[in-house]
Amino acid sequence: MNSPIIFFTRLLGRKGPAGLGSDNNVPKPASSGFTLIEILIVIAIMGTLSAIAMPTFRTYVERVKIKKILIEIRMLEKEINNFYYTYDRYPQNLDEIGLGNMKDAWNNPYRYLPVEGTAPGKLRKNYSMVPVNHDFDLYSMGPDGKTASPFTAKSSRDDIVRANDGQYLGPVSEY
Repeated sequence: MNSPIIFFTRLLGRKGPAGLGSDNNVPKPASSGFTLIEILIVIAIMGTLSAIAMPTFRTYVERVKIKKILIEIRMLEKEINNFYYTYDRYPQNLDEIGLGNMKDAWNNPYRYLPVEGTAPGKLRKNYSMVPVNHDFDLYSMGPDGKTASPFTAKSSRDDIVRANDGQYLGPVSEY
């Protein structure tokens, strides 16, 4: 007696209404197509490759965002210096040079503070280096959107900063 599994396997392997017949000894033509197991194996392989690739892709996207911010900070720095050479003073804010609405890659506004006229507690500092710039502070608050004036603060570690009067430009964690 045939089991139901063998019956349905043979039934699915035949084409047309002959699949319902009772003649089990007739050779069947080879069917083209994928079996369920083959499809599941392909899906498993694709899932594994995706799981391997996603962290690399996310890292790449974050590096691209940081590069974009570095370029924009250099551009802002040039505009601020052009303002200084024209008016013999640094702008009070980025609105004064027409770039106050600029946002970084994480949709946070860029932070700018001229050293002259700013309270010492608001300027960026790193250990005994207070302030880290002698002309102006210019930075992005990083992906978390939080910051603090000392570079050693946890909320400042992901900031992208301009330090040493423009000689360093990059993440605080690498400064």
